[in-house]
Amino acid sequence: MATQSEAEHAVGMFLDQIRGETSVDQMFKQLSDLAQIFNCGWIAYGAPAHAQNMERMSRIKLPKLTTYPKEWQEHCEKCGYDMLEPSVRPGPFQWSPLLWADVYKVPNTTERRIFVEAREFGLRIGVTIPLPWPWGISPTMSFASTRTSCLNDFAISRLHIVAIAFHIKVVETLDVNADVPSLTARQKECISWVAQGKSSWDIGFILGITPDTVDYHIKIVMKKLGTVNRMVAAKKAEQLGLINP
Repeated sequence: MATQSEAEHAVGMFLDQIRGETSVDQMFKQLSDLAQIFNCGWIAYGAPAHAQNMERMSRIKLPKLTTYPKEWQEHCEKCGYDMLEPSVRPGPFQWSPLLWADVYKVPNTTERRIFVEAREFGLRIGVTIPLPWPWGISPTMSFASTRTSCLNDFAISRLHIVAIAFHIKVVETLDVNADVPSLTARQKECISWVAQGKSSWDIGFILGITPDTVDYHIKIVMKKLGTVNRMVAAKKAEQLGLINP
């Protein structure tokens, strides 16, 4: 690994470079080059596969990017693993870096088995960085190395910084309002009361309209949000920020 002074300089250069108009692919290439200073030859970025079915994730497309060995990627595809494997799945409130070595402390888990297999392809040690995301999932950035000695605190802290900086720049390129439907004021009123457990009769009484009119507005909301259940539609409207929780 480079000296701390050299590594600090490289981190500063990377942060300066991505401030400009740089494509996601170009930033990822620059980050991959930087990671090698810390003896991390491979990196992977994105949201885990289980998040792809979450409501908000279906509308905001966070890219999946990896430089993992081609042979390992083919192995993952053959075995049905996520293309971001291996990585440590963070908990809902986990924001600090997660060392891969800690996975080996928990025997007989699917996650540990994947890490054992990954070692055969050279992915021996690494760290997974949980990244901020407001819609119930946790994208990650993983850094992997062929070495057997763990990454030191200095390397982890700097990789943490550049991972978050990269992620923020990626999020800035996304249209967070892409494909989000609009609701009329009356539709918002009706679905807001549904979220509070009110029936069509109750809502009609509150708003001074007939229950049939309430049902009409709710059906339109369900159609716009692609749901077949009014409570699911109400929850989805909350998740999309169309109504207040």
